[in-house]
Amino acid sequence: MRAHVGDTIVVESERAAQSGRVGVIEEVLQEDPVRVRVRWEDGHESVLSPSAGAAKIMLGKESAAKD
Repeated sequence: MRAHVGDTIVVESERAAQSGRVGVIEEVLQEDPVRVRVRWEDGHESVLSPSAGAAKIMLGKESAAKD
């Protein structure tokens, strides 16, 4: 999983009745394993190191322009 500043990250919920979280990657702290600072839709920030299959990263505008 590659992460870039500006990419959108979607983290799946551990509970069926609870929706996942969506945020924007503000900073890539570490490449391997991935560790990022995320600003969530509700305005909160957290540092996240997602496990395999727990998150999906979608290209942001800046990342899409590079590819």
